[in-house]
Amino acid sequence: MSYLALIAAFVASVLLTPLVKKLAYRVGAVDRPNYRKVHAKIMPRLGGLAIFLAFLIGVLIYRPENDAMIPILIASFIIILTGVLDDMLEISAKSKFLGQTIAAAIVIFFGDIQLASINLPFGGELDFGYLSIPLTLIWIVGITNAINLIDGLDGLAAGVSTIALLTLAAMAFIMNDVFVLMMALILAASSFGFLFYNFHPAKIFMGDTGALFLGFIISVLALLGFKNVTFVSLIIPIIMLGVPISDTFFAIVRRLLNKQPPFQPDKSHLHHRLLSIGFTHRQTVLIIYGIAAMFGLAAIIFSMAKLWGAILLGIILLLVIELFVEVIGLAGAKYRPLLNLVKKK
Repeated sequence: MSYLALIAAFVASVLLTPLVKKLAYRVGAVDRPNYRKVHAKIMPRLGGLAIFLAFLIGVLIYRPENDAMIPILIASFIIILTGVLDDMLEISAKSKFLGQTIAAAIVIFFGDIQLASINLPFGGELDFGYLSIPLTLIWIVGITNAINLIDGLDGLAAGVSTIALLTLAAMAFIMNDVFVLMMALILAASSFGFLFYNFHPAKIFMGDTGALFLGFIISVLALLGFKNVTFVSLIIPIIMLGVPISDTFFAIVRRLLNKQPPFQPDKSHLHHRLLSIGFTHRQTVLIIYGIAAMFGLAAIIFSMAKLWGAILLGIILLLVIELFVEVIGLAGAKYRPLLNLVKKK
């Protein structure tokens, strides 16, 4: 039944995407070119609806027995509704945030999905108490928007999300968590099927419907997979989602350095910087896939390392990220603390 669910999700995604494309044109869910967009013609969005429906078909075939499943599905419907409204009407950021917050609250309170406590590396336990709810809310909304922010090139968000989901599935397999394993694989199959139409040159965009849904489910599955964990293993989902998290973090740093609002859109994200260096559209996407895969592999190695090995790996990873960010100017041309330190020596 599990294999059938994966095959069904993939096939459904492949078959449903062309139908959703026609629907997008009919309801006016199209993406028009502007100074921030890479594409030069009107493109249908709403492709995330095909991913969601394919995921739903896979879940209905698999029929997982988990108390959190119904709250996750109800919250997903709210996320999808929020994304569809934005793809059709371009609703305000406050309205999108409200939809995400309601969806997050449903899985927190009705699904009992919370980051309640962590075991500290040198003994003892840190109980978050009342802070567990706001911390969980920040994580879910943060990752949901991080996936949305990297959705700037053909196939980018779908590919990076698929790599993150496969990493999450590998981690769930190691920890013998069958529910997270199957949910991650079903969504990965749905996202991969959509990539047939979304990879460069794209025939349809996933839109906010897809980016918000993928980010939301990934954030929730990561919480389920690393619930009541050690401090070291808490870092694993952060490493696993290294591309969207680091791109979002340095976007905020860049805007603060330029004295701009931290969430104001700009054209200096990771994919923009790689394009400006001279890489083609397809090369840029493949490079970011490679970076995402590197983060995924690092997360798996990190999970199997001893404490000091994990700390050493974390330090090396942070240094590599910082160096890469400074070289390509992700945080701005003037942000070069590490390179300036090396030059002084």
